[in-house]
Amino acid sequence: MKKYSLIIIASVSLTMMTACSKGVNQKNGDPTTNPDSTNTAPTVSKIDTLPTNTPFKHPGLLLSQKDFDRIKTKVNASASPWIEGWNKLITNTHAQTNYTPNPVDTLIRGGSSREQPKPDNYSRAFNDVAAAFQLAVRWKITGDDSYAEAAIKILNAWAAKCKAISGDSNTALAGGIYGYQFANAGEILRDYSGWKQEDFEAFKQFMLNVFYANNHAFLSTHWGTCSSHYWANWDFCALASEMAIGVLTDKRELYNHAIYYLQNGIGTGNINNAINYVYGDSLAQWQESGRDQGHCTLDVALFGTICQQAWNQGDDLYGLDNNRFLKACEYVAKYNVASLEVPYTAYTNCEGVSNPVISSNGRGTVRPMWELVYNHYVNLKGLKATWTTLGAKSVRPEGGGGDYGPNSGGYDQFGFGTLLYSR
Repeated sequence: MKKYSLIIIASVSLTMMTACSKGVNQKNGDPTTNPDSTNTAPTVSKIDTLPTNTPFKHPGLLLSQKDFDRIKTKVNASASPWIEGWNKLITNTHAQTNYTPNPVDTLIRGGSSREQPKPDNYSRAFNDVAAAFQLAVRWKITGDDSYAEAAIKILNAWAAKCKAISGDSNTALAGGIYGYQFANAGEILRDYSGWKQEDFEAFKQFMLNVFYANNHAFLSTHWGTCSSHYWANWDFCALASEMAIGVLTDKRELYNHAIYYLQNGIGTGNINNAINYVYGDSLAQWQESGRDQGHCTLDVALFGTICQQAWNQGDDLYGLDNNRFLKACEYVAKYNVASLEVPYTAYTNCEGVSNPVISSNGRGTVRPMWELVYNHYVNLKGLKATWTTLGAKSVRPEGGGGDYGPNSGGYDQFGFGTLLYSR
């Protein structure tokens, strides 16, 4: 595969890259019924990219139309655990049609700093995009257009007002996390007939100008630092956003770059750098394990998002390198949910910052992230995932933004996995 070259054009960053055809090593959706090992599904050794003129599947990010059809059938039948997940969603204050958007002209994360003296305002983004997503899901499941109208009101308001992201280095987190989230909300709503075409086009341009431009700049430069200066979650959120915006805007070159980077990038978003030690066939260590557990769980949430987005486009990142992600999930769940010890190998980054022992800081952090991973590996692929299963049970039914406190950590992932991903 040729290495991609990235070019910024005017105020909108676009990538021009050479793509090769889908390789024979790609395997997608091959289930196995052997529950005795995490290593019984066919392994994926490499995921190649498709030509840039290959169309995407829509809707095709965290949720496909097939997913919504399954969810709707289960909810209408009041089947458990979907109905419990549904009840969790519809009682969330963000999922109500009277939700009022609160956009800003400049989205600030890393404010009150040398780079941006004004204070942070990014809570307005994570609240509004959580609402847009929850309302969009309610529309898809009920068919009630009032939910779509309320969600589109939020997306149109942000597209009309927000022109930039500002702050210190943390702008990369704003561009990545809220980028993938706004793109997912827009992708769900793209087939709503009441969304005016000119408004949808304006929203897509907003995503390219404000969010993708930031993702591209960070992944290309890492703000002038060495390759492992930033922790894995920084790369992951930028890659999740780049991938999602690529699908939303039908720009496969963006999606292709994310797929390439996840396997070949020099940064911590490369799966081999992010999940940097594998212990046998059941556990694997995260690059952030010696930092704190709050960020290790964020790594699980963000990489799960990336894998699911790719899965709905036919790419099995879940299975990459002998289910490497599953082993890393088992590692985090064993240490954080089961409160058992795990092996650890000392880590030092490119600047000599060292983590000699695993960190207990934030141990037991709760995020609504386990259902996605559990249902894919256990219920779809038939693999054994002892500790991930325990994690899913510990938070069932999963809530979402607004159910896990007022701070950003409760909004970094959409959640509601019991409703959305149960099989």
